[in-house]
Amino acid sequence: MVNFGVTSYRYCMAAFLLLAGCAAPPAPLHQPEAASGSVEKPGWSTRSYAVAAANPLATQAGLQMLQAGGSAVDAAIAVQMVLTLVEPQSSGIGGGAFLLHFDGKTTQAFDGRETAPAGATPSLFLGPDGKPLKFMDAVVGGRAVGVPGTVRMLALAHQQHGRLPWWQLFAPAIQLATDGFAVSPRMATLLASEQHLRRDPVAAAYFYDLQAKPWPAGHRLRNPELAAVLQRIAQEGPDALMTGDLAGAMASQVQKHPVNPGTLSMQDLAAYQAVVRTPLCFDYRSTQSRDYRICGMPPPSAGAIAIGQILGLLKEIDPTLASAPESAGADFASVALPPEGANPPWGGPAAGCPGLTADWLHLYTEAARLAFADRAQFVADPAYVPAPAGDWNSLLAPGYLASRAKAIDTSPLGKAMKTAPPGNPGSTPLAHAPMAEQPEYGTSHISVVDSWGNALAMTTSIEDSWGARLMVNRGVGLAGGFLLNNELTDFSFAPTDAAGKPVANRVEAGKRPRSSMAPTLVFDKASGQLVASGGSPGGPFIIHFTAKTLYGMLNWGLNAQQAINLPNFGSLGGPVLLEQGRFDRTTVQALQARGHTVQEVPLPSGLQAIERTATGFFGGADPRREGVVMGD
Repeated sequence: MVNFGVTSYRYCMAAFLLLAGCAAPPAPLHQPEAASGSVEKPGWSTRSYAVAAANPLATQAGLQMLQAGGSAVDAAIAVQMVLTLVEPQSSGIGGGAFLLHFDGKTTQAFDGRETAPAGATPSLFLGPDGKPLKFMDAVVGGRAVGVPGTVRMLALAHQQHGRLPWWQLFAPAIQLATDGFAVSPRMATLLASEQHLRRDPVAAAYFYDLQAKPWPAGHRLRNPELAAVLQRIAQEGPDALMTGDLAGAMASQVQKHPVNPGTLSMQDLAAYQAVVRTPLCFDYRSTQSRDYRICGMPPPSAGAIAIGQILGLLKEIDPTLASAPESAGADFASVALPPEGANPPWGGPAAGCPGLTADWLHLYTEAARLAFADRAQFVADPAYVPAPAGDWNSLLAPGYLASRAKAIDTSPLGKAMKTAPPGNPGSTPLAHAPMAEQPEYGTSHISVVDSWGNALAMTTSIEDSWGARLMVNRGVGLAGGFLLNNELTDFSFAPTDAAGKPVANRVEAGKRPRSSMAPTLVFDKASGQLVASGGSPGGPFIIHFTAKTLYGMLNWGLNAQQAINLPNFGSLGGPVLLEQGRFDRTTVQALQARGHTVQEVPLPSGLQAIERTATGFFGGADPRREGVVMGD
């Protein structure tokens, strides 16, 4: 039995407390949630099943369901309900999620993404002067709240793949909300730096003491309102949340915001439907000449497309440059694991990591720029925007990627491209303007494999850290509640470009905003057997965090933990962003010599991954956050 018990959890808490004081300053505008320290993770071997989640209490809830004979979906539901309580800054029942599920034969993509209310218009995020609002002016309040879809989506997945009764899956979260839980160091760190949450009276009364100071790590926090809400959902199903007094409380909270109201209505909530989509899958041959089938979410997620393009472009450019030496596994293991108390976190040259050279980083960055240019041009809700050439896989076609790869300077001292233009796999003129870069935040990831042959990858979010800073409470005398999302800020703030050409990802009533979430399942192409499940939080950097982990596992022979531990890096189309303290001066200077603007910043991913081994499974969790893996 591999189990992260009470003693180990206390050790993890203590380590985070020690390191939180050394945490890097808040991340720049385009980064995910702020850093909160690091804890070395060993990786976990299991025999029959495994669950990986962002908080030990949530992982424990999922493990309880697997031990009771539950399915991967059962475990994920229990995990999500506990995350609503213990990681409210990242996800919850007031947000949305994507779930990729494999039942041993078929892979499905469950879409629980939020939708824009019926009252939303393309000018939602334009100010009185007709210019886009500042990000935080859009976030705080009711304006950016979308119709939450997580609970309806999970109920749909449970109808098809659940083994335990629906009500049983809520028991761990209800008990923790009633009895209380210890505020984690990460939650305390993010709460201490939060500037807007205290403006909401319900949130202020729950997250802060009588002196208006945020609760410290270790404080026992109870949420009786959430316990009562979860009890209702457990007994009545998702309609308990999406209709009646709970729906009324959500709509009222949004519409009556004193400064920044939104249009979310009870009708919007009652009408929400989760969608089962066909996964977006592509073939991938590793540098070890092994063939894989990689599956992810289709639009409105851009994650799988962008990851597929990056991996495909790197293969197209020069696969020999992507190969690491035969000793890569051992070398990565010794370099990538962070020493305790390192400040900056895990200091040490990335030059010691085989493969992560300036040459490789240059090629990766250029491939990423091309992928993000296509993302900005094409990806949006498929119910509103057609796929280029009639098929989203056209963006992954070998011929198309080969033509795109010609834009990359692959010479020994190749220069960075100044601007990466979008491509056009179709034969018709482009109908939309590319979306300008803007912030994306938040999110959590869950990976599960069960003893019945099911596996899933689920990424779940309320968008910005702490969402819209609105806490829903029915007003029946119980403290606490749950936070609402601000997912509509994933739409383009500007509905058109300067010439009036519409942006594909503009706000429209009923539309699902584009996402970077990238829950991923990897299969052996020949046998169809599951190889791995993984994903990460991190706004647009989800794409880079997940691509890095896949690349390390499939090409460099790393196990899940070693690949997760690798330094983070990437570009959203502009500067090369490197994880602070993880790259030596030589690497930085070599990238600059190629014309790249380089910024070293905190990049606190929250990766979870589970891979199949000869004896069962092996799971990894990100040392940058609090996640753990548990199993039998």
